[in-house]
Amino acid sequence: MDSLADTLRLFQSGSLGQAEMFARLDRLLADTHASVSSLLKTLNEAHRRSPLPAEVYGEVERRIARAIEARQRSRQRVGDEETFVQTKPLPPTQPGGYAGANANDAPVERMKGVGDTLNGRFVLEECIGFGGMGTVYKALDLRKLEASDRHPYIAIKVLNVQFQGHPKSLIALQREARKAQALAHANIVQVYDFDRDGSMVYVTMEYLAGKSLGQLLRAPDFRALPFEEAMKIVRGMGKALAYAHERGFVHCDFKPANVVLLDAGGVKVIDFGIARVFQKAEEAPDVTVFDPGSLGALTPAYASPEMLENREPDPRDDIYALGCITYELLTGKHPFNRLSATQARDAGLRPQRPPKLGHRQWRALRCALSFQREQRTPSVNQFLQEIGAQDVWQKPSFLVGVGLSAAAALVVFVALRLFLWDGAEKAAPETGPPAAAADTASGPPQAPRQAQAPPQGPSQAPAPAAQPAAKAQPSAPSLPAVSAALADLPCSALVPTIKGRTVRVQGYIARSSGKAHLKNTLMALPGVSGVDVAVQEVDEDKCALLRVLGRYWVAHRMAQGAANDASSIKVNRESGRGTDLKAGATLLFDVTSPAYPSQLVVDYFTLDGKVLHMLPTLLERETFAPPNYTVIIGNLNNWGVGPPFGTEMVVLIATPVPLFGGVRDNLESTAGYLRALDEQLARVAKSHGAGAVTVDFLQITTHPTR
Repeated sequence: MDSLADTLRLFQSGSLGQAEMFARLDRLLADTHASVSSLLKTLNEAHRRSPLPAEVYGEVERRIARAIEARQRSRQRVGDEETFVQTKPLPPTQPGGYAGANANDAPVERMKGVGDTLNGRFVLEECIGFGGMGTVYKALDLRKLEASDRHPYIAIKVLNVQFQGHPKSLIALQREARKAQALAHANIVQVYDFDRDGSMVYVTMEYLAGKSLGQLLRAPDFRALPFEEAMKIVRGMGKALAYAHERGFVHCDFKPANVVLLDAGGVKVIDFGIARVFQKAEEAPDVTVFDPGSLGALTPAYASPEMLENREPDPRDDIYALGCITYELLTGKHPFNRLSATQARDAGLRPQRPPKLGHRQWRALRCALSFQREQRTPSVNQFLQEIGAQDVWQKPSFLVGVGLSAAAALVVFVALRLFLWDGAEKAAPETGPPAAAADTASGPPQAPRQAQAPPQGPSQAPAPAAQPAAKAQPSAPSLPAVSAALADLPCSALVPTIKGRTVRVQGYIARSSGKAHLKNTLMALPGVSGVDVAVQEVDEDKCALLRVLGRYWVAHRMAQGAANDASSIKVNRESGRGTDLKAGATLLFDVTSPAYPSQLVVDYFTLDGKVLHMLPTLLERETFAPPNYTVIIGNLNNWGVGPPFGTEMVVLIATPVPLFGGVRDNLESTAGYLRALDEQLARVAKSHGAGAVTVDFLQITTHPTR
């Protein structure tokens, strides 16, 4: 009779259709005496040899689980005994874990698949991926559907049957969820939560619309990508790995299947499930209790020699994998014909230089593919820079501070000049200015007196008559002069730009002053012929906030240029469109860090005189952000819009060092917090320069459900 391996091989070669393959599989499983472990091992080996479609892989796995369960029930009835893999709760001395058991224990729980519901909430609708640890499904979140959420779908990773039987499987997935939550980055999949349904454990995460890089590379017609297009993918992968390495994590199973190319553009790295801590910090005691590397999960074609030899993980292991993938993108081929690193090393293989790749880029790629860790490129950022995939960084914060100091000095100089000019005008009647230059408001100008001509000799021509002097025109307005006038307006944070004689102003001003008063103030300045006001009016309860933070908002934008949006905070589309939010909406914000490494703080100032700290929190203590990095702040289950309703303010603060020594209470008085914040920001500005503090405001309006 055919074996499982033969059946799968015939399907992969095209000799069997999908329906016929499943029919043969069912007949085979009805008669086989093989264990579930051996059957799943055969499935995984066949998939490594030639990748199966995700839905086929998942369905074969489920049919194996159902067949073993049916066989177990039958053999229990006739008193047969057989050792097989199943899961059961560990004794109280090992809380939260699962262990392998024998046939005398409770029966294997049925493996859930498409059409099943987890915990009465998540409906598994489609199998979209799989790996050594689990199967990934597109799932409908019934709770979000009931709330009329526009994006009710999430992704769920459910442990494979084989992995569930591993004694440390629950611990592994719990660690994966926690690490993935700590690795919140624009190029890393966002993980929401960890849970279980009976013995089935799973992780919920954002649903990614796209395809894996593995699908692109394994497509029959794939040859190679143009250099610039390949570097866009390499840059996204590299940013994710560099961010993880800065946090002390190595991916340990970086491969094309763990990279998703989004339909909307962009790159996401998934499955940090076997990432191991290479910087064993004292505050992470679990690394000595459970090492995910003990599961033996890795992909030989992309694993470094050190990983295959079971050495301690190192960031350069991921760099080897990144080098392999980069080579495939540029050539369409694996650098060592998909041999493992140790096989390629022992065979003396050397990668061939990709066509049209420059000398500098080839040297960078060759170093990343080195079989010896000591000769490999030491960091991802260095690899990106050398191969030509690195972003262009803006000036660091200390240069911003220098620029700000110069701008402040210029303001003082111009203010002094304005003072002297004003004094000169007041003294003008005593100095006798030309009549033509007099203020026209006092009447029409008088004809100038004729100057008396000197005596003329016979050879001298008569002196020409004196011409009327042209009316003096005021000079164009200067930026320092306009800034000085704006600084006098109470309860405001305003940044001007000047084009010719037109002044454009952005920022915030008290509703009591209003846009009309602002426009009149600017029109009264010498040289101003037009004003473009693009500001938001704020209520009086925001004045204390602007007094503490407004000057940093203004200073940063004056130093960088008013049009520059170096950092930002915006409403995430999951919460609503624009800045108008309805009751019940989830509070989620998209935050982008400045163009230099920084520590982030996100605060929500409510109408009832309280401030909600959204970052850091007891659950999310990490505040470090690399340059120009975007992350979603908030939690689908934690914060939502509720009364009182009205106009509120969310603030992003970025500093070179953490603002406070620890995590503050989740909710506290706005007045007390602003006093503490004012003191801390003053210390940072004194130590690092005023330009080192970046502030951005987001004013939102909340409404009751209509």
